Amino acid sequence: MRALLIVDVQNDFCTGGVLAAKGGEEVVPVINKIASSFDLVIASKDWHPEKTAHFDKWPAHCVQNTKGAEFHPDLQTENIDVVVLKGTGIIDDGYSAFEATNVKLADFLKEKRVTELYVTGIATDYCVLSSALDAVKSGFVTYVVEDAIRGVNVEENDSEKALKQMQDAGCTLVTSNKI
Repeated sequence: MRALLIVDVQNDFCTGGVLAAKGGEEVVPVINKIASSFDLVIASKDWHPEKTAHFDKWPAHCVQNTKGAEFHPDLQTENIDVVVLKGTGIIDDGYSAFEATNVKLADFLKEKRVTELYVTGIATDYCVLSSALDAVKSGFVTYVVEDAIRGVNVEENDSEKALKQMQDAGCTLVTSNKI
């Protein structure tokens, strides 16, 4: 069984958001186009409390129950089977969807007999990277959909470095037209 993981396609990570990845909203039509090709679709959300140590490193973003924490309005949420929430505590960063607090994602995927996981979303160099690495560690054949990810790029080449790190860990890079 194949599953799609949509990582943090939220308002605060798209144009106009407090921690926008350049072109973050550009992943939305690609994700919408491929979502129906999968047996199961999971989406993660950064879901931070108002006060968290995470905001010592980053501007306040994706605060629970705010417009910034909502999915991008053009993301077709009817395709999403389950939403996992991460970064919900006062001391956890919650970069990986596998750190979700409401669903133990690895166990859930194994119960659903998922063998292949395709990763999309924002940010290539943080949450997509962490989620893809955890997917490999959890035993899933992991694909990263290159035209459906965008990075924050705190440093100039962070996304390129993240792609190499994912490949080195065993992820396969694909484009949406190959799905």
